[in-house]
Amino acid sequence: MQILVTGITGRIGANLAAQLIHRGHTVRGLVWDRDRRTEKLAGLGVELVDGTLTSRDDVDAAVAGMEAVYHLGAAFQGGGPFSEDDYFDINLRGTYHMLEACRRAGVEHLVFASSDALYDKYVPGGMKAPITEKTPREPRGWYALSKAAGEELCEGYARTYGLPVTILRFAIVLGAGEILDFPQFYLSHMRKQSPVLEALWDGQERLVLLQDDAGRPFRKHVADVRDIVHGCLCALGKERAFGQTYQLAGPAAFNWDEAIYRLSELLQIPFIEARPGGIPTFYEFDLDKARRDISFHPEYDVVRMMVDALNHRRGEPIGVLPT
Repeated sequence: MQILVTGITGRIGANLAAQLIHRGHTVRGLVWDRDRRTEKLAGLGVELVDGTLTSRDDVDAAVAGMEAVYHLGAAFQGGGPFSEDDYFDINLRGTYHMLEACRRAGVEHLVFASSDALYDKYVPGGMKAPITEKTPREPRGWYALSKAAGEELCEGYARTYGLPVTILRFAIVLGAGEILDFPQFYLSHMRKQSPVLEALWDGQERLVLLQDDAGRPFRKHVADVRDIVHGCLCALGKERAFGQTYQLAGPAAFNWDEAIYRLSELLQIPFIEARPGGIPTFYEFDLDKARRDISFHPEYDVVRMMVDALNHRRGEPIGVLPT
């Protein structure tokens, strides 16, 4: 297939492009002038075109001749800085331009990247049940608002014009090596988040096994970039996925004790247990719909991510392009 990838210079876009090429597809990438990290794409055989999502002409030109589109490009929380106008123009107007271009060009499948930022995951006592695609969206902040509105646009185009669009909600995505530096594992980072943690800081780095007020370890559900790419590939061209929304994440949520015990062993950094008080991190995603409909079977749990990250840090290949 002829496939366009927006956001191709990002960690997901670049790795997705590499996998699509490996599977025999022809890939075009839309490159934004504010993010030109194209060196990682060298030698892949990707056609790169310059343009911006805020220009209707640029989007039309990028979509021309394409059979499928992965719309990953967006202003997001980890980039920028972005203003409210940026979020509106790039994420909303840009998505509108993409939907219009795909509708007029007769694109066979549009995959829209959304985010778990739509959910209110941090609640007193933690989430009582796994998050599903039917969990109410409660976006806060312009990034989450723009993704919620982007989903509404996609759903509206599917209903109104029969546009074959699929929404994929990504969990927090970690690239090669990043799990080893995850800030919430380290007391030096977390000390400012709670007087309890600040009182434990004596100038020596330690890992911190965070617990809620009842002594229950924190729980979080993230995703390795390889599993997100796998999910994107699983959705491609599946009629059953048209007009549907799927949550993508790692094979299971991890508990802080599981992660901290293993990280302490790997890095030889001591750990402490702490109950910082306040609202805990305690949530997980139900991936049954994605498993059932698009055969999404993620592989990289937190322990495997840590082992692979350490190998990556040592220079061993793990099949991931640089971020």
